[in-house]
Amino acid sequence: MRQGRYPFIIGFLAIPVVLYAVFVIGPYLQAFQIALTEWNGYKAPEYVGLENFRELFQDEAFTAALRHHLWILITLPLATLVIALFFSFLLNVGGGAGKSGTMRGVKFSGFYKVVFFLPQVLAVAILGVLFQSVYRPTESGMINGLLAKVGIAPVQFLNDPKIALWSIIGVVVWQSVGFYVVLFSAGMSAIPKDVFEAAAIDGAGRFTLFFRVTLPLLWDTLQVGWIYLGIAAFDMFAIVQILSVDQGGPDNSTTVVALEIYRRVFRYSDLGYASAMGVVLFFMTLTFAVLTLRVTRRERIEF
Repeated sequence: MRQGRYPFIIGFLAIPVVLYAVFVIGPYLQAFQIALTEWNGYKAPEYVGLENFRELFQDEAFTAALRHHLWILITLPLATLVIALFFSFLLNVGGGAGKSGTMRGVKFSGFYKVVFFLPQVLAVAILGVLFQSVYRPTESGMINGLLAKVGIAPVQFLNDPKIALWSIIGVVVWQSVGFYVVLFSAGMSAIPKDVFEAAAIDGAGRFTLFFRVTLPLLWDTLQVGWIYLGIAAFDMFAIVQILSVDQGGPDNSTTVVALEIYRRVFRYSDLGYASAMGVVLFFMTLTFAVLTLRVTRRERIEF
């Protein structure tokens, strides 16, 4: 086994590495190449160097999309993780000590986990159609129908440029919370109950138990969740395309980079310019992931 160790490892890794190179690395390199050209997908590409990248930052729609990604990157992970941590803490530890002295969650916590997770199984198309009804700007909409009963004028959730983006972010938060409730619940269940019980015996309240015990021991899971949500914040294509007015409107108030790439390819057949947007999006996502891993890195706490 010692003599044949490396051939054994190479034999298992060769096919996955080749597939990854062909279907992942290859398309990345091709996208970088196309970004340096002017190409409509039919004629031979014309090399233009960095011209596409110079035009990008003079494009109002693209710069608006970058601003939207910044706001989404701040609000989506923060809101989702805070809400998910709160609910998962209640469902696993919030019930206090039981008769046997062990820590437990609130009553019916298993049922609540299923309810919280249900939005996660909905397809994005179904989610978009559902919230088109919820946000409908007339009294037939769910929210505006309730507001009308108390004498409040209808709110233009998706037609008002000031709140359209926040309305869409709210939908994504609503869908995402359940997954992270389950993820953090799994992380909390891996923490020895003796730790919580010892802290409770020492007089730690729920506030102290959460910030001094649960949060530090759950840091690795929290880090993973933040990266996943940050990467999701650089996408948002499907929900914006379905839910927004005029696909990114009104007045580009909800557009994102992925949607601008889609427009450039399928409306204007400008593959070189779209590839340049994709390259920028690739490096933004990669930079975010690397910085997050470095900034949030800390020593692992062993049980």
